[in-house]
Parts: sequence; C-alpha cells; structure tokens
Amino acid sequence: MNIIIVGAGEIGRHLAIELSRLDHSVSVIESDAASAAELQNEIDGKVVVGDGSSWHTLAEANIGECDLFLSLTSENAVNLMCASMVKAMGVERVISRVHPGLQREEWLFDFRGHFGIDHIFSSERLAAIELAKFIRNPDSLVVEEIARGRIELQQVRVSSKSTILHQPLRHLKLPGNTRIALVSRDGRDEVANADTVLKGGEIVTVFGAPHKLRSLVGMLHKEAYLREGPRVVVFGGGEYGFSLAQMLESWNCRVRIFERDPILARDLKDRLSNTTVINADATSVSELEEEQVGDADFFVATSSSDEDNVMTCLQAHNLGAKNCLTLIHRADYARAISASGRHFGVVAAVSPREASRKEISRYITTEKYHVVRRLGDGVVLQTHVAKGAKADGKKVSEVRWPDGCVLVGLLKGLQAIVPGADAVLEAGDEVFAMVAHKAEKKFLRVLH
Repeated sequence: MNIIIVGAGEIGRHLAIELSRLDHSVSVIESDAASAAELQNEIDGKVVVGDGSSWHTLAEANIGECDLFLSLTSENAVNLMCASMVKAMGVERVISRVHPGLQREEWLFDFRGHFGIDHIFSSERLAAIELAKFIRNPDSLVVEEIARGRIELQQVRVSSKSTILHQPLRHLKLPGNTRIALVSRDGRDEVANADTVLKGGEIVTVFGAPHKLRSLVGMLHKEAYLREGPRVVVFGGGEYGFSLAQMLESWNCRVRIFERDPILARDLKDRLSNTTVINADATSVSELEEEQVGDADFFVATSSSDEDNVMTCLQAHNLGAKNCLTLIHRADYARAISASGRHFGVVAAVSPREASRKEISRYITTEKYHVVRRLGDGVVLQTHVAKGAKADGKKVSEVRWPDGCVLVGLLKGLQAIVPGADAVLEAGDEVFAMVAHKAEKKFLRVLH
C-alpha cells in the first residue's frame, strides 16, 4: 500500500518505521530538515523536507499514487488542512491526528464531515483508553470503544446469580441502546439472535452507550457492581491524566490526581466533577505516604517523563498500592515493562505510539470495510451504506439480513446509536456489526 505521512514527530516517526518494516511504500513529509535526515536513515522509504499543506510538496511525495494519507503533526490546524486538501485531491482514505480537546467536541461539531476526513483520533485519548481497560469493570474480559467513543464493547462472564438466565433474548427487557451480540459457550461462539438463551458461566459480548451499558453489565454480572468502586490514584494532570480521570469518574471509581503545577491543578478542579485533585509532587515519597497511596487499588503514572512514571510506580508499589500502570512513550520500552514489570509491581505499560499504530492498522486495507475487533469465530466490522445498496433507505426491520449478523452501532453525522428495528439506514451512514465469519460476504452485499 502507498502511504504518505505528514509529520515525523513522536507518532509519525514510529508509524513510518513500523509501516516500512511491513513492506508498505512509505513517504514522509517533515518540515524540519534535521528530523527528516534522521528518519531517512531509519526507513526504506522517501522523506521529503517541506510543508505538508503545499501542493508542490504533496506532488513530490507522489500524492497521485497515495492509498492512505496520515496527517500526524502535533498541530490541529496543520493536520486538518492537509487532510482536507488531499481528500479533495481524491485520496481514498485520509486520517488525521487531533488534540484530545478537539475530539471531545465531536458531539458538538462534525469535524470529519466538515473537512471530509475519514477518521480522526487523539493519541492521548487512545492511551488513556488503554489504561482505563485495566481499571474499569475488572471482571470484563475485553473493553473497546467504537463509533467515535459513543458506543462501547465489553465481554462479560455471565453470573449464575443473574436474573436474566434461561429466557430467550426476545423476552428480556434490556436497557435501551444496548445489545447482546455474541455468546461464547463450550468453546464455540454464537452470534446472538432473538431466540438465544443465556446460562451462567458463559461469556457474552455486549455493546451500548457507556452510561447504559453499565446497567446491562450489572444485570449479567451482578456481583461486580455491588461493591464500592476501585480507588485510583493518577500521577500527572496533563491530557493523559485528565482524559483518564474523565473516563473513570462516571464509572463508580474513586479518583485522585496528583498535579504539581498549581495553575493546572486549579483548572482540573474546575473541569472534573467527581475527582479529588491534589496539588503535590507525586515523585516525593513523603507526599505519597501522606495521601495514603498505599491503600489504592490502582496507581497510574501519566506524566510526560517515562523515568518519573516508572519510579513513582515503584514507590507506590513499595507503599502497598495493589496494581500499578504506567505510560511509557517508547513502544519498545513499554513492551519490555509489560512483559516483566509484574516482578516489580507494574501490571502494564501503555505507549501512545503503539496505541496510535493499533488504531491506524485497521485502516490499512484495500477492502471497503474495517475490522474493528476479531472475537473468536466472529468479527466486528465497520463499513458504510453505499448509495443504491439493498439497505439504502430502509428500516432495519425491512432488510433481509443473513443469519449470523447483528447490528451493534449506527453513526449518522454526530448521532451514534445501537440501531433498533425502526432505525432507517441511509447512504453514507456508518454501520458497525457483529458478524460470524461465514456471513461476512452476505452481510457486506446488503450494504454495498
């Protein structure tokens, strides 16, 4: 695949190296000559020194042959402008990195639609999501976000004490905007339908709006929600720490943030509604002891310094914190710590660079759909309704869907829902579905 990357910073450089290793044809546009020269020695590809929003620079990078365009600088304006330009030039897939603050405003303004971009992401938010997976719903086997974060996927083991056992799904009153999509039993995976009956011990994959999904998960695994939420201490109130706290505070977690900058600490107090902000230096053992960090269920280090993150985790572990998680910017260091960190109390290390690579990897395809997640014998697919397709202009109930598929998400502009029978599918709508492997081709023929 011919891939052009604008920006050879932390994220762009990592993506360029990894994609080059996978034998993709990679061209990178970087405005800083020194950074460009350094990268040219590390990849088997082309590095162009120049402005990514310049037509001449794009032409030098061979934009006419581009299959995938990645705008990955640290500047929103540059990324959105470059991405919008190349989309207008006819590039089929265009992805832009943005600041997490802009991504949080997507429910107010359709940036993707306005700029004509296929996908936007924030590396800070992706890393926070990865960290949150180890904390939120500890009894869930998988936690994933889809539909711009408006819908969540979870895997949960069904409790033998659940009140919704031994009844067909059609008879259950499940929370609105949720869906039971896949049931794993006896080593087999079954895409759920109206006649599916749940039993204790089975693993189910569920989808829904995050605030609604909590109720459904509680029905399936009641014991997980009877106890008080975990105590979480976050070191660092920057974008990583703020994004993490924002995700956790509505999920029954008791969150405290250490932030040494008094101005930023005051700002955090104003922006977070259910989080305790402590204006103190978490690299100080005495400060950790004073705030009784040893009683925490999770200690999460999210500062900009990898060294401080690792050392504060060690200190928190020595004080008694049950689980320590850390942000590590270098992907190779993060993998090493994740592999052996448990010996010194670190459960996992998350790299923003690697989180970004994983997010982008599902768009590296020549197909008209993306694989969001593979789950046993099924797969979560993301695709669009094509103009004139069998499903175009019809209600979900009016479409003849193949056996082995269930719709779990529908994205219409700014609105994201788990579609019911009366939801109308229109050309351009983004559809998410849980599909058995045997039903993939038939399902896609309905939408394309």
